[in-house]
Amino acid sequence: MTDGEAAASPPGHPEAAESRAGNVGAAPAGTPGPAKAAPVGTPEPAKAAPVGDPERGEPPVWVKSERQRRREAELRARGRRSTSIATASTIVVVVLLVVVITNSPGWPRVQETFFSPEAFAKALPDVLRGFLLNIKIFLIAEVCILALGLLVALVRGLRSPVFFPLRALAVLYTDIFRGIPVLLLIYLVGFGVPALELQGAPSDPVTLGTIALVLSYGAYVAEVFRAGIESVHPSQRAAARSLALSHGQTMRHVVLPQAVRNVIPPLLNDFTSLQKDTSLVTVLGPLEALRQASIHAQYDFNYTPHLIAALLFILLTVPMARFTDYVAARTRRRQTGGGTA
Repeated sequence: MTDGEAAASPPGHPEAAESRAGNVGAAPAGTPGPAKAAPVGTPEPAKAAPVGDPERGEPPVWVKSERQRRREAELRARGRRSTSIATASTIVVVVLLVVVITNSPGWPRVQETFFSPEAFAKALPDVLRGFLLNIKIFLIAEVCILALGLLVALVRGLRSPVFFPLRALAVLYTDIFRGIPVLLLIYLVGFGVPALELQGAPSDPVTLGTIALVLSYGAYVAEVFRAGIESVHPSQRAAARSLALSHGQTMRHVVLPQAVRNVIPPLLNDFTSLQKDTSLVTVLGPLEALRQASIHAQYDFNYTPHLIAALLFILLTVPMARFTDYVAARTRRRQTGGGTA
């Protein structure tokens, strides 16, 4: 039967079926056969239509499912309920504390001694001027502490035998200055260095107090840096050395960036403590915030100036503490791949 006769035959005719079978068998080798038609009545599988038209350059957009939307709504409702409960309980506790304190027998005397508006207005300019000196000491000491701590940590990490004297000196430094209280160290440096009468030795109390803070906190920060360096996995060093990087290049480009990122939260905690300890320099005589408050308190026999100094320190340390918490939470999210720790 010719092709024309096969085309003229009805679909159900046996000759037409034989002709179609013959044509399929006669196809050249390697030519795929025609796709088989699905049986009549078989439903086609449902296809998810992407949101966005690729032909127009629109990227596909992920659409939340109904279950996901319900879950997020439940979480938001739970969060609002928790916030409401926390706010209410906090208000109740604060009100109870205010009632108990203000109804205590000695409250009028405390209010007059620590919360005097006249003494507050009188001492505020001098205490604020002294607080600027505290900030200056803090900023200068912070930079020196970072440099000294990192240097000591790197020296303690040297493994060559020729550097043993430097390692021993670094260990001795951290052991001694971590063991001396900060206030005692300020006394020793502030009064001991001028007593030596060395040529070129500083005699300014602010400078001597800053040196004492640097020596004390440098020992703590050195251990923080050393812990961060040791927290980097040894495979990082091995990979760097396999790329022909020297020890210095490995520390600079591979180890230290990871170590510094890991120790940022504890470093911020140390600097929060440093900011408060700048007030200890007052024992050497500089007119910082605590010294100015003490002068006014001794003159008026009123301790409201000390409250001013405390508020100024709180205004500086609380934002730093919250920033520390934010950095620590961001570090945890990065380490967990964006999930919750």
